[in-house]
Parts: sequence; C-alpha cells; structure tokens
Amino acid sequence: MLFRPVVLVPLIAVLAAMPVRPQAFELPGAARQPAGETGGQLDSSPALFAVLAAANAAGYEAEVESPSNHPLRKAIRDYITAQNPRSLDALKRFFRDHRPKNSGAELSQYISYALATDGPPNFAYRYQTQVLPPDAAALDGLSPLLAAFYEEAHIDDLWKRSQPYLNQAIAQYHEPVARAVLQVNAYLRNATSGYLGRRFQIYVDLLGAPNQVQTRSYVDDYFVVVTPAADLPISDIRHAYLHYLVDPLAIKFADNLNTKHALTDYAQGSPILEDFYKADFNLLATECFIKAVESRMDKKPAVVEQAMREGFVLTPAFAEQLAIYEKQDSVMRLYFPELVAGIDFKREEKRLANIDFVSTRPSRTIQVVSAEKPPELAGAAKTLDDAEGFYTRRELPQAKDAYLRLLQESDQKPMHAKAYYGLARIAVLERDPETADRLFRQVLELEPDTSTKSWSFLYLARLADSQGDRADAAASYRAALAVPGAPDTVRQAAEKGLREAFIKK
Repeated sequence: MLFRPVVLVPLIAVLAAMPVRPQAFELPGAARQPAGETGGQLDSSPALFAVLAAANAAGYEAEVESPSNHPLRKAIRDYITAQNPRSLDALKRFFRDHRPKNSGAELSQYISYALATDGPPNFAYRYQTQVLPPDAAALDGLSPLLAAFYEEAHIDDLWKRSQPYLNQAIAQYHEPVARAVLQVNAYLRNATSGYLGRRFQIYVDLLGAPNQVQTRSYVDDYFVVVTPAADLPISDIRHAYLHYLVDPLAIKFADNLNTKHALTDYAQGSPILEDFYKADFNLLATECFIKAVESRMDKKPAVVEQAMREGFVLTPAFAEQLAIYEKQDSVMRLYFPELVAGIDFKREEKRLANIDFVSTRPSRTIQVVSAEKPPELAGAAKTLDDAEGFYTRRELPQAKDAYLRLLQESDQKPMHAKAYYGLARIAVLERDPETADRLFRQVLELEPDTSTKSWSFLYLARLADSQGDRADAAASYRAALAVPGAPDTVRQAAEKGLREAFIKK
C-alpha cells in the first residue's frame, strides 16, 4: 500500500468544498451505515473514524510526521483545527488526563473504546461493562464529550467525504484477504467461515499511526484493525482468522488439551515468552497449534523450530499430527480431539529436554514509504496554493483576492479554470447563486482538469435543483457522469441527483 503526499492536494480540495455549516449544499459521498452495522467482513467503521478524528484533534501525535501516514489523517486534523468546535477544549483535557504512561498503548485504548461502542451519534457501550477490556473501561465518561464533538465538528460529513479514500484502501485488501480466508477454510475443511452467532470483522483505518495491526475479541465478535502500511499485513489477518476458528475448538476440547498440560513446564524457561502463555496452558496450546498450521500451509518447516525455541513448545508435536490429519478426510472441528490424543507425551519430553531457547525474536522489517520533498512552488502555482489555503480556512476575502491575482499572473486556460472555479465556490458560500452559476459555466469554457470539470457540472446541477429547474439539473448531472475519470464522490452524488432532486435547506 503506497501512499504518496501528492494525493493530499485533491483530498484537501474535497474537504475544502464543505461549507462551514453544511446546510448550503448536500454533501457528495457514500452515506454512513447505521451505527452497529457493517457492510461485510472487510469494511471501515464510523465509530473508529469518529474516535480517531477526535483523538487526532485532541493531541494524538504518534508518528504524525511519518510519510507512511495516509494523507487523510493530516487533512482531517487541519480541517477540525480550522473549525475549532466548542467541545474541542474539553476533549483535549479528557485525552490529556487519560493518556497512558506507555505511549505505545495510546492508539490501542482508542481502538478498544471505539470497538466497544455502538458508534455515532451517542457512542453508547454495546457490551456489558464487565467484558470491556481495561483500556476501554478507562475511557469511561468520553461518550458525552465525543457525541458533542461529533455534532459540532460535522464528523458525519467528514465521514461521507472520506469514503472514496477508505474504499480505495479497502479495495487493496479484498483479493489477498479473500485468498487467505479461503486458504484457511480449505486447510481446516471449514465450510461456514465460523460458527453461528459469531463474527469476524476487519476494519481498515486511515487515521491511526501507520503499520499497526490490532486485534480484539469481545464475547463472540473478533475484530482486526489495520492502519496504513506499505506492505499489507495479510499474514497477521490470516493469523487472527485462525484464532477466530480455532479458539472455540480449544475451549470445547479443553479437557483433551489438559491431558498434555504437564508439557507447559518446558515453556517456563523461555526468556521471551509472554507471561500469559506461561500461566494459561489453553492459550499456549492454541498458539502452538496455529503456528503449526501456518507452517504446514506455507510449507515452511523452519517456522516450527523457531516457534519451539521461542517457547511455543507444542508446535513440533502439532505439526507432526497435522501431517497425519492431511491424509484423512475428517474436518478439523471433528478431528481435533484425535489430533491432540496423537501427541506422545514421552516423545515430547525427550524432544524438549534440552531445548535451546532464543533470547530475542527475529526483527520484523517494515517497509516505510520514502519521504518525498514537495517541489517549491513559485509564481502562479504558489498563488493558486495560497488561494486554496485561504479558501480552506474560510478566509474568503483573501481567497478572492488570490484567485483574481491568479488570473493576472497566468495566461494558461487550465489555471484560469482553477481561478474561476475558486471564485464560483466563494459565490456559493456567499449565497449568490447567479454569480456562482455564471462562473461555473465560465470554468467549462476553458480547459479544466477532470476533477474541476466534473465538480463544476455537479455544482451547476445542484444550483439548478435548488431553483426548481429539474430539467437543467438532470442535464448537468448527466454531464458530470459523462466526464471520463470523474472522482467517485462526484459520480455518486450525480447518480443520486438523477434519482431524486436536491433540496436546498
């Protein structure tokens, strides 16, 4: 997943098109799903988006300068800062007072809290408080502050504006995730992707620090949250999916596993094995089994030896039993007790008697997007950049002066199209539809780029709709759809405009 800083320019333009008070125009973009609903196993989350938008506005700075961030993170931060909603000061105090001592746990607690709620607009808990993880419970009291911030900062509108970027990121996961899930289902001979009443959900988030994979299990819901990464963490997602399928087996056949409990003594000597594995044999056995499955699926026997030396001492035994499983026809959910019974206790004692534990785990290489220094702007390009900045901050007199100056500094038609497009948007915000209509039509007479051309048609359509001229509006909506390469936001809004008339509020 390669995110380049250049993407930020059209993204800011999309956000900048939003009025300070969004009553003037209905915003283009995909509609938000109702709280608590999802569009599939791979999706984005309005709850995560809202919580992390608030966190970024309130002081969450982890890797904020990393070039691996998605540009949406900076665009959202800048937009909310410019709006300065009334609730922001209280939100900043709350996040400051509840910041964990370990900075690495900061994102984790925001994710835990978001996944534990029903999301906007009220952010009520969707689970009993006794099953909430401690880091989510520690943010108790955030919901009313977040609800106020959500309304005042127009997060619902930002969520809609952000859909094309989220959908683009999600699309990169579809094929590799589907392939990984299919591989696991085929190996375990699992035909249903789980058990009735349980859910496995992957959320792609673009507002958190990059290269993060976070997993959560709440009652019967398994979540995986991934943030921007140059290398898609498909192996981590596959590992979480294996837990989703295997954890119930380990619980159901806990008595069978406990017949091998004494082997946990050999894991105690590992200097790097986490304490919770040393204390809970069921967790240790489950992780060993999953590592063995991964080694068999990937045909990497060296993984077995490495896992054992890290303290996952049952991995070799499970790998040997899996080789037998592969030669018979039963599904894993039925064969699992037989597989456990096949582990020879004395054979494992002999294998583990002189185990040579490793003292460090192999480091994981993370590809980081190379920082690209943006070119220094000068002349008309600098004037246009200044004008867009003024417009984004709603400093309309300065923006108007800059756009007019651009007309004097350049004789290029595409630059003139940009200038008139900027002046037309200002006229919209100043509630001068006649001037806006004239300027948008002037844009189309020049040589506008694809985005500027399609947006101009969309604005013209909505101006016509707001004046009750449905025929003219429909013609402009069709013209927007006819622009080759028009942004998804424009296409979605134009298609909706053809279905139903835009009503100015």
